[in-house]
Amino acid sequence: MEIIQNIDNNILEFIQIYMRNSVLDKLMPVITTLGSKLTIWTLIALIFIIGKKYRKYGVMIICSLILCFIVGNLGLKPLVARTRPFNAEPILNMLLIKLPTDFSFPSGHTMCSFAPAIIINYMNKRAGIFALTLSALIGFSRLYLYVHYPSDVFVGMVIGILIGNLVIVVFNNIETIKLKLLNRD
Repeated sequence: MEIIQNIDNNILEFIQIYMRNSVLDKLMPVITTLGSKLTIWTLIALIFIIGKKYRKYGVMIICSLILCFIVGNLGLKPLVARTRPFNAEPILNMLLIKLPTDFSFPSGHTMCSFAPAIIINYMNKRAGIFALTLSALIGFSRLYLYVHYPSDVFVGMVIGILIGNLVIVVFNNIETIKLKLLNRD
């Protein structure tokens, strides 16, 4: 575990020393806000639900966000109880956002961004590229803002991808079961 912590610290230090600048200091809080409280993803899901053509995908996104909350916030965060970087190694002038009060592992922003992005990518590859890019930017913003370790973001991404794919498989099997039941009649 010490090896991972050292790698995490070195990456965060690199970001803070070599990437910090006034443009990103303004941009990263905006990007991270897109993933805060599920803002952009819930909005996209609701837009999908309104239209009949994409309703299924909106419901899938909502289901993925609920699963991410259960797995991340109710499950892993309290279980692992990892201290956030700004608490472990305080840095001056880092208050670009309101600092989170929960635990660090895994990154909920990243998890709740990649799960919907995987569903959007399944629905439409072009829109998926945009969604996955936005998810990666949201994940990076968490590092830049010094509220997560790289391993938090990486595991959040992996769990989000797994949850997104799980929801796709479950919904596809529900469709298959419905078709089989309709064909019996």
